[in-house]
Amino acid sequence: MPNYNRAMYIIAIAWLYVIILMAATESNLTAGILTLVLYGVAPLALFLWLFGTPYRRRQSARKVVDEAVSQHNAGNPGADE
Repeated sequence: MPNYNRAMYIIAIAWLYVIILMAATESNLTAGILTLVLYGVAPLALFLWLFGTPYRRRQSARKVVDEAVSQHNAGNPGADE
């Protein structure tokens, strides 16, 4: 896992920590749940989706290249020897 992915998850964990503390200090349960969902879960899901897109694209490209290489080697199994 590259370092920027680790930083992304550290930011997400810190954000959840802050939001959970905010939700715990709300005056009633409904306000706490709304705080958790509207300030925590929804923005965090958007953040992880947006910043995870380059990683998903690289994984997809790597998968396509691996499939192409395996198909090329399947046609000529003795080529690598």
